[in-house]
Amino acid sequence: MSEIAPTREARHTRHGSSIGQPMTRREGVLKVTGAARFAADNHPPGILYAVLAVSTVARGRLVSLDLAAAKAHPGVVDVMTHENRPALASDPDEKSNPFMFRLDLLQNDRVRYAGQPVAVVIAETLEAATEGAALLAPRFEAETARVGLNGAEVFAPSTVGVGNPPKAEKGDVEAGLSAAAHRVEATYETPAQYHNPMEPHGVVAVWEGDRLSLDMPSQALVMAQGRLAGLFGIPPENIHIRSPYLGGGFGSKGFPAGPQVLGIMAAKLTGRPVKLVVKREQMFGPVGHRAPTRQRIRIGMDETGSLTAIENHTRTASSTYDDFFEAAADVAHTLYASPAIRTSYEAVRLDTGTPLFMRAPGEAPGSVALESAIDEAAQAAGMDPLAFRLKNYAEVEPISGKPFSSKALRECYRQGAERFGWDTRPLEPRAMWDEAGRLRGWGVGTATFPALMFQAKARATIRRDGSGLMETGAHDMGQGAWTALAQIAADALGLDIDAVEFRAGTSDLPDAGIAGGSGHTATAGMALHQAGANAIAKLGELAVNDEASPLFGAGNVGTVARGGRLVRRDDESRGESFSDILARAGLTHIEAEGAAQPDGAAQEAYAMHAHGAVFADVSVDPDLGQIRVTRLVGAFAAGRIINPRMVESQLFGGMIWGLSFALHEEGVSDPRTGRVMNADLAEYQIPVQADIPAMEAILVHEDDPHVNALGIKGVGEIGITGTAGAIANAVWHATGRRLRRFPIRLTDLLD
Repeated sequence: MSEIAPTREARHTRHGSSIGQPMTRREGVLKVTGAARFAADNHPPGILYAVLAVSTVARGRLVSLDLAAAKAHPGVVDVMTHENRPALASDPDEKSNPFMFRLDLLQNDRVRYAGQPVAVVIAETLEAATEGAALLAPRFEAETARVGLNGAEVFAPSTVGVGNPPKAEKGDVEAGLSAAAHRVEATYETPAQYHNPMEPHGVVAVWEGDRLSLDMPSQALVMAQGRLAGLFGIPPENIHIRSPYLGGGFGSKGFPAGPQVLGIMAAKLTGRPVKLVVKREQMFGPVGHRAPTRQRIRIGMDETGSLTAIENHTRTASSTYDDFFEAAADVAHTLYASPAIRTSYEAVRLDTGTPLFMRAPGEAPGSVALESAIDEAAQAAGMDPLAFRLKNYAEVEPISGKPFSSKALRECYRQGAERFGWDTRPLEPRAMWDEAGRLRGWGVGTATFPALMFQAKARATIRRDGSGLMETGAHDMGQGAWTALAQIAADALGLDIDAVEFRAGTSDLPDAGIAGGSGHTATAGMALHQAGANAIAKLGELAVNDEASPLFGAGNVGTVARGGRLVRRDDESRGESFSDILARAGLTHIEAEGAAQPDGAAQEAYAMHAHGAVFADVSVDPDLGQIRVTRLVGAFAAGRIINPRMVESQLFGGMIWGLSFALHEEGVSDPRTGRVMNADLAEYQIPVQADIPAMEAILVHEDDPHVNALGIKGVGEIGITGTAGAIANAVWHATGRRLRRFPIRLTDLLD
């Protein structure tokens, strides 16, 4: 049965449009009371528990496992290895499209990264499985691990991101740099980062013949169905995935991860339901991460501060066995007006798990480097950093020359600066002190992220009792999708939100596409909007052709849905209820499908991006180098806002992640073994409550008639892209020291 999103936790007694209202989360009460059922909360009868045994070396081969000791342990049912695993219908290392990533499913005894699963222990209890995994005592034949951006042979990747070209150029960069009155050349380094959502990856798998039932967090249900169907040789419709709630994803749950597939294989091996949940330390390897980058940026300016050239040459890394290259340089294509722009890439292959999409992929590391370099350029030109950005404001997309579908960035700068008090900022560094005797600095960063949209479907039903039902296999990772999408659904049907039942989160519903790229609300929302419009059109056809209806003959004028009624477009006093129309037609309900897809012609004609500006206030202890962010103000323009409360929450989350990027996060690999040394949430530093400053997110009005019919852009990732650079620039303004390696460490300020 499909998951039914609750509709009665908090009633909203208002009429008119649901879109634009700051409604509270529809599933909020379930979550705070513990009633929301996440994947690992499911316990079918006869369940077994599976635990991974993983490699302790980054490169080599598995020599031995003490299978006898593990199997002899009380409660252990079986141990799955590369020698007894169930056969698969396709090779896990096959790659037929850019969205199919290679998986480690016990293919052989080879080890490709530290933390790679080498066996699965299956037992009656979690404790027995955990103890059995320890008893396996795997031994390895280690080879020298390739670690770090200098750790392997450099080559030119054929693509970056998902199919993007590795080189792009407009104008003559060398001529622009040669002619420049001022030049900046600097190298910026960003580290490997690991997404660690509150809910680790896991699965509860049940086989019934060739039918598979899964409770599994997923950001793309139908894509997951297809991938698993190919691996197990069964039709996609034989796989039912339930994923009503996700405890975060950040891109890591866009595709089935290897450990989840191993849990499904363990269920097939034993013939019983199996639960496998990845341990926290096992999140640092098989489920993706953000690759490190080294970005060499060159910028030229004339005597007035106008740009003459921008170049970003990026080195990044992928695994030895797959291809995903962080498109960090590409952010230089979109932000600043320059007659010459060039981006290029080189890469190394390391003994790590494959880097994958991590929140604001490409833009996050690319923007922190570009925004730092732009600040350095402003300093070289003797200009205020905000004035320099406005001087080089791009009225069209610089690399392509396309007009923007909409761009309210100038207004973001204005409103953010005004709220922050930027006009009182001294130009020179080390000119401000706080009352505690700490150096104080202010910085600004420009935020940007593409306005993406994918394909999706939805189904709308209008019932005789005047209520509505909307269905789509949408995903809520905690960002409020169930609320925002229900608001769109209610408006599409012309009903109050409390009169609409909203179903989402299972693979037997219409395909809602992928919840990624900050495009889920636009994608699933447009499908819901179209399904509602089609259902209302069917209802209107019944009414205008019925002589007994007050709407009879209104076909040329048209009708509008308002508050559960259809009314004439030219005279809203003439109309009737949905219930009356259906009752007179002898129908219990009326149903329609809807679909959404990107507008190819609009995408060809326009550059589509969300924009913003973030202003940061930091204090730095002059003796200890301790950095504190004391205030963040962000102003963002992201098209039509469906729910201001949810959007503000998303922007705060992005700004916090930007703070984390600038000052905290770094995956550290042991150069001797290739193992991640801080594979836990104690030593992998992320901000805690005490690190979070006063924050403000300003929602700047923006109308965009081109991105989609609803005018929606995404907000999930854009907050990161301005914040990290703003903080780095504020640290320079406080200290006079330009730090180009991230995260910024207090030791960097004490050297």
